[in-house]
Amino acid sequence: MNKKTIYNFAIAAFCVTSLTFSVAAFNEAKAAKTPAAAVPGQPVDLTYAADKALPCVVHIKYLQNSKIQEVAVQSDPFGDFFDPFGMFGQRGQGQNQKRKVQTPKKEGAGSGVIISSDGYIVTNNHVVEGADELTVTLNDNREYSARIIGTDKNTDLALIKVNAKDLPAITVISSDDIKVGEWVLAIGHPFNLRATVTAGIVSAKARSLGANGVEAFIQTDAAINAGNSGGALVNVKGELVGINAMLYSQTGNFTGYGFAIPTTIMNKVVADLKQYGQVQRGLLGIEGQEVRSYLDSQKDQQKEVDLGTNDGIYVAKVVEGQAAEDAGIVDGDVITSLDGQKVTKMAELQEILATKRPGDKLKVSLLRKKKAQTVEVTLKNEQGNTKVVKDADLDVLGAQIREVNEREKEELDIKYGLKVTKINGGKFKERGIPVGFIIQTVNEEPMKELSDLSDVVKAANKSKDPVLYIKGIYPSGKKEYFTVPLGE
Repeated sequence: MNKKTIYNFAIAAFCVTSLTFSVAAFNEAKAAKTPAAAVPGQPVDLTYAADKALPCVVHIKYLQNSKIQEVAVQSDPFGDFFDPFGMFGQRGQGQNQKRKVQTPKKEGAGSGVIISSDGYIVTNNHVVEGADELTVTLNDNREYSARIIGTDKNTDLALIKVNAKDLPAITVISSDDIKVGEWVLAIGHPFNLRATVTAGIVSAKARSLGANGVEAFIQTDAAINAGNSGGALVNVKGELVGINAMLYSQTGNFTGYGFAIPTTIMNKVVADLKQYGQVQRGLLGIEGQEVRSYLDSQKDQQKEVDLGTNDGIYVAKVVEGQAAEDAGIVDGDVITSLDGQKVTKMAELQEILATKRPGDKLKVSLLRKKKAQTVEVTLKNEQGNTKVVKDADLDVLGAQIREVNEREKEELDIKYGLKVTKINGGKFKERGIPVGFIIQTVNEEPMKELSDLSDVVKAANKSKDPVLYIKGIYPSGKKEYFTVPLGE
């Protein structure tokens, strides 16, 4: 090979090498704009997902102001000696006393996910519950005050809002689309460390821990720690598949597994909180357990049971007046699928029901004495009907109410109560409750503050028996009892 040939070969090789480097540089630049495809046996590039999702995850600061509360304390046998004038409570050895104490100011922090550009943010209920002030800080350090739109303890979700526009909103997809073994990122603000990303895989789906009323957690080995609550679980495209909620630990810090609320549940909760102010739950009306667990419990009792399957949900009890009873489901049935979706775990059944509302129809496939059949169920609410359940506030009572003052307490020899100062209409007028009446208990709960009455009214309105049982006293000292239905 002569020098000219060698030179031409070298030039060609250099050009090929340059082209290779150019293509690599082009691919590297492109990788910042599109997610890398997963190649069997090769690492997955998660930088795209992080870049896309990080701006959508916020830091939430929680503040609960110091408050004065009345607490019961055991009296000190030496109380009379150190407190001869009874300034700190009633005297009497061995008796419970009431003392007013000032609670300390509480501060906390968590994470949230921007789901719309106009300022709606999803987080956990336990991140915002009881907060007097919420401060949201974006990834670019912009700071906003937030207000609570609605909360749901059963799923541990909350919807809050900041007054802002054109915020970076995350893309939300159905968590049904993710698979066990798929790579995910957990994004949040653990230990007040801003904008932290951890990676792992989906370890399991529809996991139940018994922590919430409704749960079908996505389990992941991506590290989740205190402060991650309310943050985002995203796929390799940076799309939201879950809201980080819990970690499994014996130390309080991450030791292996974290748990996220799937977007299938989140989407329904958010829609209900926006539209109704509370979650509309379509209830099937059964009590039961997984077939495998039921069979194991029977074996422990030396009983051999053949249900015709080892999978499904065993119906231990049908709730009277609820949807399952109306559809003809009976004790001992085995539910195998809902609307064609196979159910083998209670968490799977809960996840499907969590997307439904009262009045929705559902095809339930089941085995009865090993024979297959399908029934149509119309789901009901907690009250056993298909109406929308709304939060009832004190306006429904049609009255102006205040806490009794010290003079009224002394005159009537009472320790607490809420006085009706004006009747405008509504439920109180319908039941003949007069101005001046002092409410002492409602549904057996003592009425010390207006918030006590508000809480009882809301709870009663959601119950199967939406009625207020009111006990109180007139200014004359005469005691009275009223029943106030909250229904239409």
